[in-house]
Formats: sequence, C-alpha cells, structure tokens
Amino acid sequence: MDTPQYHLQDTKNNIKRVPMLVAMAKGKCARCRKGNLFKGPFTSNTNEVCSSCGLTIERNPGYFYTSMFVSYAMNVAEIATLWIATSVLSGDSNDPWLYLSVIIPGLLLMAPFNNRYSKVIQVYWLDPGLKYRPELADTFSKERKEDESELKEAVSEP
Repeated sequence: MDTPQYHLQDTKNNIKRVPMLVAMAKGKCARCRKGNLFKGPFTSNTNEVCSSCGLTIERNPGYFYTSMFVSYAMNVAEIATLWIATSVLSGDSNDPWLYLSVIIPGLLLMAPFNNRYSKVIQVYWLDPGLKYRPELADTFSKERKEDESELKEAVSEP
C-alpha cells in the first residue's frame, strides 16, 4: 500500500510544492511551507525566523494582535456548536447550568488549539504581503551552514 504524497513535484523547475492545508495543519512557514512556525509541537510560541527560508515570523510589533479576533471567531463557533450539541443530546433542556457546565470546559480545552491556529490563519490568509515561494525553501539553512563552515575555517586558521 502506497503512502500518500503530500508534496507535488513541479517538473519544470524541479521544486516540491506543499499543499496549503497540509502546511497549515502542520504549522509550517507560509512562505516556504517547510520551516516551523512554532518552537514545539504543543506550544503557541512562534520562532523568530523560519529555519528554512529566513522569514521573520513576527513581521512587526503587535503582528499577532489580529489573531485575537480570529480566536474570538473560533470561540463563537465552538460555543454555538456546543450549545446545539448539548440541546440535542439533553432533549432540549432549559437548565442553564447544564449548558455552562459543557461550554466552559469545552472552551478551556480548545484554548491552546485556538491560540495556535488563529496565528496560522493570520499568517496564511490575513497577511496580503506574504506569498508562497517554494524556491526559497532551504535557502536560509544553506546560507547559514556556509556561514558556519566559513567561521570554523576562520577560527581554525592561526
């Protein structure tokens, strides 16, 4: 059984293209879709620069301020979903404590997800100046390796 291919090969330029939704789900850089946006798999702390293409993740002070509004919209959608699910499963109960006891823990459990993916949505969809450029993948890491090797050579010389 073949494993699914998430990279699409551009035969003209020999560049691997990564689908946007796959890169978003994995929290990858919006410009190269190869480097990580976040410092770890379960954190919402962003890296300062992309390790693959060198993009400055927080492009200006307060860059992720608008992700707060995205997170708010996600919370509203979750509240509506939990409200409807509780109403259907409880037989249209009128007890407000039942709804609150379902919705508040649900929102608390989803808070890390909302924080992380509101930043991903902002970087991919709400930043008009940031475009996908697969040819930039690995350019920053290659330059950094070259700089490190030059530095080692300079240090080793008497």
